[in-house]
Order: sequence, then structure tokens, then C-alpha cells
Amino acid sequence: MIIDSLKNAWKVADLRRKIGFTLLMFLVFRIGAHVPIPFVNHEVLKEMMGSGGIFDFFDTFSGGSFKRLTVFALSITPYITASIILTLLTIVIPYLERLSKEGDYGRKKITQLTRYGTVILGFIQGFGLTFGLRGALNVPAGVSPWLLYLLVALVLTAGCAFLMWLGEAITEKGIGNGISLIIFAGIVSRVPDALKYLWGLLRVNEISLLTVIGLAVIVILVIAGVVFVQEGQRRIQVQYAKRVVGRRVYGGQSSHIPLKVNQAGVIPVIFAVSLLAFPQSIVTWVPNSSFALFVNQWFSMNGTLKSIPYLLLYAILIMFFTYFYTAVTFNPVDVADNLKKYGGFIPGLRPGRPTADYISKVLSRTTFAGGLFLALIAILPSLVIGLTGLTNIYFGGTSLLIVVSVALETMKQLESHLMQRHYQGFMK
Repeated sequence: MIIDSLKNAWKVADLRRKIGFTLLMFLVFRIGAHVPIPFVNHEVLKEMMGSGGIFDFFDTFSGGSFKRLTVFALSITPYITASIILTLLTIVIPYLERLSKEGDYGRKKITQLTRYGTVILGFIQGFGLTFGLRGALNVPAGVSPWLLYLLVALVLTAGCAFLMWLGEAITEKGIGNGISLIIFAGIVSRVPDALKYLWGLLRVNEISLLTVIGLAVIVILVIAGVVFVQEGQRRIQVQYAKRVVGRRVYGGQSSHIPLKVNQAGVIPVIFAVSLLAFPQSIVTWVPNSSFALFVNQWFSMNGTLKSIPYLLLYAILIMFFTYFYTAVTFNPVDVADNLKKYGGFIPGLRPGRPTADYISKVLSRTTFAGGLFLALIAILPSLVIGLTGLTNIYFGGTSLLIVVSVALETMKQLESHLMQRHYQGFMK
């Protein structure tokens, strides 16, 4: 089915141009991911970064740019953080709430604010990362270290801003959501290195063939689970009353309200990781302190029993943000009011407040299932590390979740374009 859709899409000139533009932007992204920042001692940098933990998570998202400290080291995470913060502020700041309801003008204004926030957050994160890794910088003679820190932070911020532009260009002129596809490309680019590393361990008998097979089975099961949950819906039956307008009768048909099991997507995971990254960032500034020792022992995904507090807090934050983000993006009261406005009702329930309460109850149950699934996927890497002992390879359940979700959404967009083409051809 996927291969047939791609073949059909390639036959359409407009879609072929969109796909070609997207692939070209991927190439630009991968070239930039290998442009190093000057004055960096990569041997010292590699030792400071180490292996495992939150740094590997960011390195996976950036396509290997983070640990190499290239111009794209910050990846697109400042943009995602700015988007989340602006979404949260929309419900507490009346001005932003009004903008969100003003159509295209409001969306453009919010997009502009998100860009400003991305640059500000990118500079803060870039300067913090530079200062934390200052031991890996070779300061030229006669140059102030702070001037070099500022220069590197500006380069990192420029790289983040360029990726933001790249993602928006893909969304506008390519196929799919550009920001999601950049993260997708970064994760997929790490797959050959992971396979090469596994093959090397297998050749020297560091791991057994049974372990590799078990890892492959886990990956397949996770992919199947992600597809099942991402496509899963709880459908609430809706009946529309008959209305007579002039000589015509409208309504009377049955429909449904589709409530997705994973309504929030991967946003809760990303936001939870952003919060938990603060202790790790502080550790880079004070690597020899007692606080650093505590964080490295008890707040890192190292596959040991000492990582249990981190994993529990990680899972709790994911559950919390799943409920929070779902509440922000889906309002049962508005849905119930719209049903009442157009003559719709849920069989056995009165329109208005009873309908809203019922939708809210069903939404709470599906959100719990979706949040629990996200939490299990997020802590899966630590479980796999503990079972296999592969501490130098980041097996990311979150990465698989993002890759599969983005692939599904992109294929759906391709299908919608193809269906539109077919409908146009049929109508002619």
C-alpha cells in the first residue's frame, strides 16, 4: 500500500516537486549536521559527553550533531519548547487567547511570537551549553574566553534559527510537517551507526545472536504498538435530529466523535525531557560537585536500580503533561455546544452539560491509556539497557514513537493529495 502510494505520488508533477524539495532540504540538514564549530577539542568533548543518559537522547534528536557540537547541535528543540510555552500561555493570557481565535491573522502573529521565543531560548540554551562544555574549547591567545563563549552561542543560535526556517519551508513547499520531519531525519540518520555498532559487537562475540534477535523483536513490537495506539480511537455515537428547511429535510443521520487514544502525541514526552534536562545541564557546569554525583547516580537512564527514581518521575511527568495538553487542545464543553447548535445529540443524554460531562469522562479514560502508553515507551530504553547491557547504544522507544507517528502523518497527507487528484479527475 505504501509503495503503491509513493508510485502514484511520483506520477503527479506537483507532488513530485514537493517530495523533491523535501528531500533536498533533508540533504541540506545532513550537510549542516557535519559542519563543526571551530575551537573545539573533540577528544575532550567526547570524554565530557560520555555515553548514556540525557545527552544521548538529545544527540539522537539532533542526528548526531549534539555530541559533535556542530552548528545544528541545538536541533529544533528550542522551537518545540517555545511552541509549548506559547500554547500554555494561551490559556492564561487573554491577548494570546484572542489571537488564537482570530483565524489566519492570529496564527501568523502566534507564529511570529514563536520565532522570537525560539531565538531567545536558543541563545540561552546555546550559551548554557557552551559554558558547560567550556573545558572542550581551545581559547586562542589574546582572546577573552567570554568573547569565545558568546561567539559559539551565537553560532548555535543561528543554526537553530536556520533549522526553524528549514522546517517552515518544508511545511510550505514540501510534504508533511517540516519540524517533525527534521526530527524524523535526525533520528533515522542514526540507524546505520546503530546497526554498525551492533554488527561490530556481534563479530567480537560481545553480544550473542539471541540478544540481537530479541532486540529486533522488541523493535517490531514497539512499532506495532505505536501504530495500534496512534490509530486507535474511541468513537462516541452521535445522532442528528431532522430539520425541515423549506421543502427539504436535513439531518437524521448518525455520526460519531472520534477521540484519539493518544490525543497529545509526543508533546508530553518532549516537555518532560526538557524539565528533566535541567539537572543534567547544571551538572556540566559543576562536574565535580556532590550535586553532580547525586544526579549521575540517581537521575540518569543507566539501566540500574538507581535509575528508578528518575524513571518514576519521568513517567509521572509524562502522565501529567498528557492530561494537561489534552485539556488545552480539546474542550468537551465546546464540542457539546457545537453538537447542540447543529441539532446533534448522544443517544440517552441531554444536550449541553450532561453531554459535556460524558465526553469529559470518556476523554479522561482514553487519555489515561494514552499517557500510560507514552510512559512505558519512554522508559523502555532503560529497561532494554538493563536487559542487554548495551550502554553505548541508545535504544529509543520515544524515537520509534516519533518516527512511526511522523511517517503515518506524512503518508496520510500524501493519500489526501492523491484522493484530491482522483476526485478532480473524476469530476472532470
